[in-house]
Amino acid sequence: MSRWPGKYVIALTGNIATGKSVVRKMLEHLGAFSIDADALSHQAIAKGGPAYAAVVKLFGEWVLTPEGDIHRPRLARIVFNDPEALARLEAIIHPLVKQATDVLIRRAKANICVIEAIKLIESGTAKDCDALWVVHAPEQVQLARLVEKRKLPPAEARQRIAAQPPQAEKIKAATVVIDNSGTFEETWNQVQEAFSKVMARLSAAGTEINTEVLVSTPTQDGLKSVEVRRGKPSDANAIAAFIRQATGGRRQLTRADVIAAFGDKAYMLANLGGALSAVAGFKVENLVSRVDEFYLGPGVALEVVAPPLFEAVETASRELQCEAALVFLPLDIAPAAATVLKDSGYTPQAPEKLGVDAWRAAARESQPPETGMLFKKLREDRVLRPV
Repeated sequence: MSRWPGKYVIALTGNIATGKSVVRKMLEHLGAFSIDADALSHQAIAKGGPAYAAVVKLFGEWVLTPEGDIHRPRLARIVFNDPEALARLEAIIHPLVKQATDVLIRRAKANICVIEAIKLIESGTAKDCDALWVVHAPEQVQLARLVEKRKLPPAEARQRIAAQPPQAEKIKAATVVIDNSGTFEETWNQVQEAFSKVMARLSAAGTEINTEVLVSTPTQDGLKSVEVRRGKPSDANAIAAFIRQATGGRRQLTRADVIAAFGDKAYMLANLGGALSAVAGFKVENLVSRVDEFYLGPGVALEVVAPPLFEAVETASRELQCEAALVFLPLDIAPAAATVLKDSGYTPQAPEKLGVDAWRAAARESQPPETGMLFKKLREDRVLRPV
């Protein structure tokens, strides 16, 4: 039993670049509430965060950018070369992240929760959970991912890998081991199988879990209804075909492209009269929801499908306890969408005008080119706020 009554909590860990975040996203697709504890630690040291002043005091202003932000790669170079410095940094950050994690799990509506972090075992958090899932990948795969995806020099990538305990130690302690060295679908099948066993256990105990986001709204003519649901990897062919059609062939996505995207984001699908009519791609990071893809079918009225579609995205984001929602739309759609979504609380906004550093950072890193942004605050309280 975890220390959170009424929750089945999975501790999800693995060494650097093994693919923990991909597995966490898969569990979200299956209906779990997930927490990226490492992202919470980044938020804690962001300018305006509760650990910012202490970290700057410990390491000096040398770790700051000209804008006053903590330069995380510079800080990483220090702590990965000095175990004592790493321990002192963790002593500042870990209590704050643990407190935030506790708040998030206690107020989560989902019965199944996932905590992802690289040091769940070392910090003792894994002992508070019902199960320990370890994501594994061979060292050569880790190295390739760090070099190709994170653009680290090979020597620095090897140093980061070597700075961590052997993967075998984590695997030995694991309840479930996920081999993430192959394709997305191979990993997805392992996650589905392990998750289905959790669901079966909870069902046997009489617990009911809702994993579907569904909204049904009558259209203006009252003859058809818009049904919105969260897409699954089994919808990849339909999503790829719809995007090709909606963009007039400008985006030639394949099923494999969409399957790969599921490791980073979710898709919300709007069906009008039984036909797929609009698709929104969104992801949640650092308690900020970002819609970075939106496609409208030919001849489909924006005012008919947009409100229920974005209501469903918002519902899913609130379930993940997001503080803010950012919606990035093509410039030819953004003005009309702003009018359509005005009553839902969305307003046009420039990223630099957002009032919270973490939100501005999310907007800067997520906004695609040639898009306008709509913004909505989803909650007044913030989990990680200055103390």
